[in-house]
Amino acid sequence: MKRTKKLSGLDRVEELSGDVCRPDRNAVFRFAPSPNGLLHLGHAHSALTNYEMAKAAGSKLLLRIEDIDTGRSRPEFVAAIFEDLAWLGIEWEQEVVYQSDRFDLYREAAEVLENLGVLYPCFASRQELALAAEQADGAKDEFGGPLYFRVSRGLTADDVAARKTAGQPFAMRLNMTRAVEVADERLGGEQLTFIETNDDETCRRIDANPGRWGDEVIVRKDTPASYHLAVVVDDAAQGVTNVTRGTDLYAATHLHRLLQVLLDLPEPVYHHHQLIVDDDMRKLSKSDGDLSLAALRAQGVAPNVLCDHLEEFLESRKMSFFSWS
Repeated sequence: MKRTKKLSGLDRVEELSGDVCRPDRNAVFRFAPSPNGLLHLGHAHSALTNYEMAKAAGSKLLLRIEDIDTGRSRPEFVAAIFEDLAWLGIEWEQEVVYQSDRFDLYREAAEVLENLGVLYPCFASRQELALAAEQADGAKDEFGGPLYFRVSRGLTADDVAARKTAGQPFAMRLNMTRAVEVADERLGGEQLTFIETNDDETCRRIDANPGRWGDEVIVRKDTPASYHLAVVVDDAAQGVTNVTRGTDLYAATHLHRLLQVLLDLPEPVYHHHQLIVDDDMRKLSKSDGDLSLAALRAQGVAPNVLCDHLEEFLESRKMSFFSWS
């Protein structure tokens, strides 16, 4: 296996090649949409990328419904996901996993982290968090939210007990300083890294920097997990070996690798594909009402036409290719 080292931005990168970069028939991929709206072109690209990579390797594609946000998830959107994927010609292994059925697993994982001493309760409101970020020149986390400045980390045990007794809602946050220390101990001082595959048959080992997230929420106030905790627990439980998703989730990989080490979970190989954006470079979004696959299907657009348009877009990066007239 050939290796050369180079620097790329803040992350040290080690170029790799060979079998580690190529999935085989034992690989397991997954597509994991959230049923809080209708799928759009970006979801089609992600689903097709996973399906084609799994098919090329002669391996499996799983479907997971990430309905952890029970307040926004809708059964009609779940049904639409199945219909959209079938329309695209995508096949997946049975059975489909629903995150809303797995809350006990997330609670168990959170308990492991709490016993490690890397979680603490945070009672701060959104307004308090926004004010703290404003006072720090509007610092943002990797998802664009206010970067957390440990508003609740210094509370005494008596303060915490009193607030819990009073019924004050709280999230559980990762004590990033302590979490990195524990991970460093488990790795024997070795650098925390992850493997990122390229579009060709090469890949890179990249130094992970989870500290960029600050003290991130691991257990939400209204749900026994955050996206970050749920996704690493589910990928491990389902035997996922290859996580393929959009570049908007690249930064999350740094945090996910830390959680995998803390929870003693296997390390998958990652691939972050190009996003489908409009001509203003805005990522397509369900919440912004971008054209859905269901709407395209209703207009009589054939799946092969959609796939051709996606290929043309990826070559040109011009949304004008998505003209259905």
